[in-house]
Amino acid sequence: MPSYTVTVATGSQWFAGTDDYVYLSLEGTAGCSERHLLDKPFYNDFERGAVDSYDVTVEEDLGEIQLIKIEKRKYWYHDDWYLKYITVKTPLGDYLEFPCYRWITDEKEIVLRDGRAKLPRDDKTQILKQHRRKELEGRQKMYRWKEWHPGFPLSIDAHSHSELPRDIQFDNEKGIDFILNYSKAMENLYINRFMHMFQSSWSDFADFEKIFVRISNTISEYVMQHWKEDFMFGYQFLNGCNPVLIKKCTEIPQKLPVTTAMVECSLERNLTLEEEVKQGNIFIVDYELLDGVDANKTDPCTIQYLAAPICLLYKNLENKILPIAIQLGQKPGPGNPIFLPSDATYDWLLAKIWVRSSDFHIHQTVTHLLRTHLVSEVFSIAMFRQLPAVHPLFKLLVPHMRFTIAINTKAREQLICECGLFDKANATGGGGHVQMVQKAMKELTYSSLCFPEEIKAKGMDSQKDIPYYYYRDDGIKVWEAIKSFAEDVIGIYYESDEVVCEDVELQAFVKDIYVYGMRGMKASGFPKMIKTREKLAEYLTVVIFTTSAQHAAVNFGQYDWCSWIPNAPPTMRCPPPTEKGTVTIEQIVESLPDRGRSCWHLGAVWALSQFQDNELFLGMYPDEHFIEKPVKEAMAKFRKSLDEIVSAITERNKNKKLPYYYLSPDRIPNSVAV
Repeated sequence: MPSYTVTVATGSQWFAGTDDYVYLSLEGTAGCSERHLLDKPFYNDFERGAVDSYDVTVEEDLGEIQLIKIEKRKYWYHDDWYLKYITVKTPLGDYLEFPCYRWITDEKEIVLRDGRAKLPRDDKTQILKQHRRKELEGRQKMYRWKEWHPGFPLSIDAHSHSELPRDIQFDNEKGIDFILNYSKAMENLYINRFMHMFQSSWSDFADFEKIFVRISNTISEYVMQHWKEDFMFGYQFLNGCNPVLIKKCTEIPQKLPVTTAMVECSLERNLTLEEEVKQGNIFIVDYELLDGVDANKTDPCTIQYLAAPICLLYKNLENKILPIAIQLGQKPGPGNPIFLPSDATYDWLLAKIWVRSSDFHIHQTVTHLLRTHLVSEVFSIAMFRQLPAVHPLFKLLVPHMRFTIAINTKAREQLICECGLFDKANATGGGGHVQMVQKAMKELTYSSLCFPEEIKAKGMDSQKDIPYYYYRDDGIKVWEAIKSFAEDVIGIYYESDEVVCEDVELQAFVKDIYVYGMRGMKASGFPKMIKTREKLAEYLTVVIFTTSAQHAAVNFGQYDWCSWIPNAPPTMRCPPPTEKGTVTIEQIVESLPDRGRSCWHLGAVWALSQFQDNELFLGMYPDEHFIEKPVKEAMAKFRKSLDEIVSAITERNKNKKLPYYYLSPDRIPNSVAV
């Protein structure tokens, strides 16, 4: 009688093994096997990290094995099991691989196909077509869209992390408990004695050092030492944790009535301001989105304030970007002066602090939350709803969706919910952050997620004109590496543009993103369908780059740039100055966050800047969803490209006081998971 050797691999996560009854049956083109009991309770099979083998004997040859059915039946108590993969050695000596990488919960059964990626058109038999359809029907019941706030991209329909499908939950929920992690961070930073001291002001700038952890030769220490300098202020627009706002100024806006006479002491080329604009030496950052946003009112004992500044910057003869004019409101007038480097020291310093505070708010809520977290969740939900596990694009994208829905659900549960942790320290808490996302959604376009396009649209693409924009330089290299990888995979499975058009699952994935993620807004420019291999490569690059590189660029530098409180105040406790010549050091310190808010802020930026345990970085694919040799060769080529980028960045950063490493591929996690 024919005999098959079945090898079963259990995951290495905590509690991945099972003591339940496990049954297996094989289904081939010539028939089905009987249900075989593989493991009985306490036989020590299917333990965490184990690989177990069994001989399955059948009455007749089953033909080509198409499906494997695994059933788990409870022995004593609820016992989830993480199944990595199954391999089958046929009577003819052929090996078949059946990837799983899923949890089997309760008394469930799962049906696996072999690991060869297939488009819908590749499935010829009814049994395979039915399996594909049933998988998506089941997923669409589990992964449901829900509106969290009007105008937001839709998110997962789950109130808490525990309500999520088991396959997308964190292995250890405690590890991503924001309250626990923030408290632990404050304890590790030895600042927990200040955490309840709300309304208690610091005495001077040096007093902030009581909660500053001085780590020698780090960016955070350099920021603390140089934060007052105009160079440091300007540099952060290029290579800080929010390097996405600066753009070349092509015309001085009417709402910023700055003249050559005001700024001539800052100009170094003996040109007028208008001539400097024409030569491409003037840059602008406009925080208009904050105009009209309500400041946090959750604490009646502390009035908090927001501003919507406009900042004009100048590229000097050393190619440094320096601030030359700051207006703290959008409407010019006597009560809204234009602050200049030639003003009194504290006037100019406070104006810069207000810009840094506004930059922090845009960074947290728009650059970070909306444009990486919420957008990546849209990609994740659409993938699970519309791409079955056998689809090559599911196999390509699933490593880049790891834990994204889980971290966002936890954030909605604890961090950015009503009365959440975000409200404790941030002036945009208490609802302001919601208003900001609603306003920013109108500017969220497909082209703005295409990295090279967005850089060019802002006039920031020339390395010759702007030589020290490392975010741009490294980002384009990583973008091109990802795009090349996507093109290689597309070339394996899509032989023509016609095949792209005919892929109904791909088109449903793209449509889900447009309809539910972008809320069907034509102005977003998100495609409703993909018609060419070239456009598909770009689209997949947008998805992978956003979930990996873009998030890394704006997330993991938060402690470096925001731990020195005066450089990134999460709130301001006095209104913006309305006249010059009145600002004192005491007024500045009184404006800055109190001791309690400073501590919560510090705990947040520390916790958010940490990698996950067992982090998987870009190009690391330990779960072998793909089994085909051409794809594995494409992965090896991708990793080689990434290694070359790492080497180039490492070489450039040698001996730099301010190294830029956020887009080094060995520091870019595969997915948004923190």
